[in-house]
Amino acid sequence: MTTIGVLALQGDVREHLRTLQRLGVDAMPVRRLDELEACDGLVIPGGESTTMAKLARTFELIEPLRIRIKAGMPCLGTCAGMILLAERIVDGIAGQETFGGLDVTVRRNAFGRQVDSFEGDLFMDGIDGPVHGVFIRAPWVEEAGPGVEVLARVPGGPAADRIVAVRQGALLATAFHPEVGTDTRIHQMFADLVQAAPVDRTHGT
Repeated sequence: MTTIGVLALQGDVREHLRTLQRLGVDAMPVRRLDELEACDGLVIPGGESTTMAKLARTFELIEPLRIRIKAGMPCLGTCAGMILLAERIVDGIAGQETFGGLDVTVRRNAFGRQVDSFEGDLFMDGIDGPVHGVFIRAPWVEEAGPGVEVLARVPGGPAADRIVAVRQGALLATAFHPEVGTDTRIHQMFADLVQAAPVDRTHGT
């Protein structure tokens, strides 16, 4: 049985764990290297990307995470998790670190401050029917590299056509929070990616 971890340094950890468990997935919080090594895939939740990166550095997880991601470990990054998977950031703070892996440029707080948070339906490749997107101080993808598949864009409004979901190989990222509510389809998509990926837990040691 595959195991999916949720990076449990800060952010929407319990919500992701509950969603995965509703799907019957073996899910666990990850704060230490041995927990990371026990996982076949990892969810990087929403939260505060700079705080999460600093805590990952404190817990000596940054380099092991980069190694595992580079080696092909499937990851789902949501909101701040999308920022942490990005190779490049616009409007980041000085010296802000990421785990990398996604050949994208992501703009932090692209939709505005907390008061500009919003919800809305959008369509996402690979999922039948509309997906309800909850955007909280959300990023968007400013530029996507040639190997990145754009899965969803904002359908209308001032931010129309902005990229808010992408996939590159075993890496999946959304600017919104799929763990909010009862829709498990994005987590199921990720669980299928993990199930299809070759098991390799030898990296990051």
